[in-house]
Amino acid sequence: MKIEFAPLAVPLQRRLQTASVLQWIFSFLGLAQCSIVLFAGLLFTRFWLISALYAIWWAWDWETPSKGGRRLRCIRNAVVWRYMRDYFPITLVKTVELDPTKNYIFGFHPHGVLVAGAFLNFCTEATGFSKIFPGLTPHLMMLNLWFRVPFFRDYLMSGGLVPSDKETASYVLKKPGGGNVLTIAVGGAQEALDARPGAFTLLLANRKGFVRLALAHGVPLVPVFSFGENELFDQVENPKGSWLRWTQECLQKVMGISLPLFHARGVFQYSFGLIPYRRPIHTVVGKPIQVEKKLSPSPEEVDELHEKYMEELSKLFEEHKLKYHVPEDQHLSFI
Repeated sequence: MKIEFAPLAVPLQRRLQTASVLQWIFSFLGLAQCSIVLFAGLLFTRFWLISALYAIWWAWDWETPSKGGRRLRCIRNAVVWRYMRDYFPITLVKTVELDPTKNYIFGFHPHGVLVAGAFLNFCTEATGFSKIFPGLTPHLMMLNLWFRVPFFRDYLMSGGLVPSDKETASYVLKKPGGGNVLTIAVGGAQEALDARPGAFTLLLANRKGFVRLALAHGVPLVPVFSFGENELFDQVENPKGSWLRWTQECLQKVMGISLPLFHARGVFQYSFGLIPYRRPIHTVVGKPIQVEKKLSPSPEEVDELHEKYMEELSKLFEEHKLKYHVPEDQHLSFI
């Protein structure tokens, strides 16, 4: 394989952009494991009191992730996220005004490999969420497992990430006076296994939990499509029925996380590595679907709202696809 190296005279700005993405990749793939090692390792040193005191704090603070978390403005506004934004670049697009006196559920599509668009738009202020949607506070749901990791849980909460369970969702959506946004990557970890350039198939046909959640709380559903999300990484071929796909699906069922074998470019060369390609992401927030509160919706009512949501999501995609260089004959498909 011929390796294409990056030129030596790369502007400092681009180097900083690459470095910002590198730290994000590390935080996504390795920071939790390092946090566990640090917590356990300190117990066997003269600094054991740090882990002991943290364990006491951790027990006292156990429920905080399920109660909306604990965001830190300094983390959400850190300059590193602006460099990461400019690497791709990533933009957040508003199509209609959203009433800040209401709570909302944002359905985010597609999941992509590492949900880069969802993270940067809703867990940082790099794309200006608070200015674009004044009065709204975004929360992004993430697998519960990661909130049981010492130190790492605090890092997650600082950006606005919350556990993906009903208790947390209810807490966020019950806020009196509105102003909360709960973002759900509906396709989840399983959809990541099909995330590759040119893919527009969404795992949505049988995903109705978020619809039931909207009905139970009477909150509007907002379809969100992130153009370019699947363009960031290539992935080892894993067709359904292959041994690799079978292994990945088994691990996903057991661990709750999928393990897509993705690759793109490196830090100093463009031929291989885990750094995403420099390809633009445009995250388009659609218009809200008004939902009437029903504590015990019938299957027919759930199906009706689910069908309407898929129609609105398809309409959002069709209205914007040419603007973001998607072929005219390309359409969304749901499985």
